[in-house]
Amino acid sequence: MESLIVHPKNKEQLNALKAFMKAFEISFDEDKSGYDPEFVAKIENSRKQVKNGETRVVNIDEL
Repeated sequence: MESLIVHPKNKEQLNALKAFMKAFEISFDEDKSGYDPEFVAKIENSRKQVKNGETRVVNIDEL
């Protein structure tokens, strides 16, 4: 059987998913070691910068 990885948007969705899986006797594992929130914020900020064209090309000679 295949596995699924779900990403609930909030605690309410998480609780609903857990209740559903328990009701249908679906086994599941919890992983609370997610990414560091500070790291996630940096990545999101970088993505916004790229989207807004706030990037620059660095030549190898400049390193």
